[in-house]
Amino acid sequence: MSLHQRQQQKSLVGDPDPSSPRPPSPLLPHQFSPYIKPLLLLLSFLLLLLFFFKSPTYYPFSSDQSPLVRWRDYTLSEAANFVAKNGTVILCAVSYPYLPFLNNWLISVTRQRHHEQVLVVAEDYATLYAVNERWPGHAVLVPPVPDTQTAHKFGSQGFFNFTSRRPRHLLQILELGYNVMYNDVDMVWLADPFPYLKGTHDVYFTDDMAAVKPLNHSHGLPPPGKKGRPYICSCMIYLRPTSGAKVLLKKWINELQEQPWSKTQKSNDQPAFNWALNKTVGQVDMYLLPQAAFPTGGLYFKNKTWVRETKGMHVIVHNNYIIGFEKKTKRFREYGFWLVDDYSHESPLGKI
Repeated sequence: MSLHQRQQQKSLVGDPDPSSPRPPSPLLPHQFSPYIKPLLLLLSFLLLLLFFFKSPTYYPFSSDQSPLVRWRDYTLSEAANFVAKNGTVILCAVSYPYLPFLNNWLISVTRQRHHEQVLVVAEDYATLYAVNERWPGHAVLVPPVPDTQTAHKFGSQGFFNFTSRRPRHLLQILELGYNVMYNDVDMVWLADPFPYLKGTHDVYFTDDMAAVKPLNHSHGLPPPGKKGRPYICSCMIYLRPTSGAKVLLKKWINELQEQPWSKTQKSNDQPAFNWALNKTVGQVDMYLLPQAAFPTGGLYFKNKTWVRETKGMHVIVHNNYIIGFEKKTKRFREYGFWLVDDYSHESPLGKI
C-alpha cells in the first residue's frame, strides 16, 4: 500500500492533466545565478563612478539655499582638488567687468583641451555666482574680497590691490601640493603650452621686453635693466610645488609689502616679482620660456616682420602694451583673436 501511494504521488507531480494550462516554471537558483554576478559588477561600477566624479561642492547644499550661500564656503583646497588634472591647476583671477575676456581666453584653452584644469579666483561675489552657475565648481572666492566692481585702470590703487593678491593664491596652491600655471585673461592660446615646460625647474616665466631675441636665446634670467631689475612678465607663470618656488613667492609677497601703492609710486605686482626673481637667483631654479612661443604684446602686435618669420611657433600671445578694456578688445578683433563673437558655444560658460 505504501509503495502504491508513493507511485501515485509521483504521478501527480510529474504528469499533470495535459488538458490543464501548464504554469510557468520558476527560475531555479542554478538557472539565474549566471546573471547575478554581471549585474552586481555593473552596479558596483556605477556606484564607483558616482563616488569619484561627483563634485565635492554639491552634496553639502540643500535645494533651498541661495546660489551665493552654496558657494560662499567653498574653499580653495576643495576647488583645487576638484579641477586638478595630472597634479596641475591652471589659475586666473577675474572681476566681473572682465568676464568677456575670461570667456575669450577659455575658448582658446578649451581648444587645447585643458579647460577642465581651470580654476577662476573670483574677485567678487558676482563673478563667483556667474561662473559657478554655468560651470559648477570652477570658481572660488578667497577672502577678503577687494573692491572690484569696476574695471580698474592699470596703475591705479584698485589695480594694485587686485594684482597684489596673486602670489598668495599661487603659494596656497603650491602648499596643497599642486603644480600651478597662472595666466592673465587678456591672453589667447594658439597651441598647447605644456610641452614647453621642459625639465623640473622651480619656475617658468616669459620676458616682457619687445626687443627681438635669437631663436636659441638663453633660458636663464635676463640681466637687470636700467632700474636694477629684469623685466619679466608676471602674467604667465608656471610653478612646481618645490621649496625653491615657495621661496620665490614668499619673497614676492615681501617685496609687495615693502613697496605699497602710493600716489607718487603707482606700483603694480610686476616690479615686485622682478625684484624677487633678482634676489633669489641662487636659491631658485628658473627657466625663461622661448620668446617665439610666448611673445609679449609689444612684439607680436607691433613687429609684423618678426611675426611672419616666426609663423607657426606662437603658443600664447599676451595682449599687453596697450591699456584699456575697449582698446584690448579692438586689437583682438583686428587680429582674429576675439573669439566670443562667433565661438562662445565652445566655452564652458557659453554666451555671457
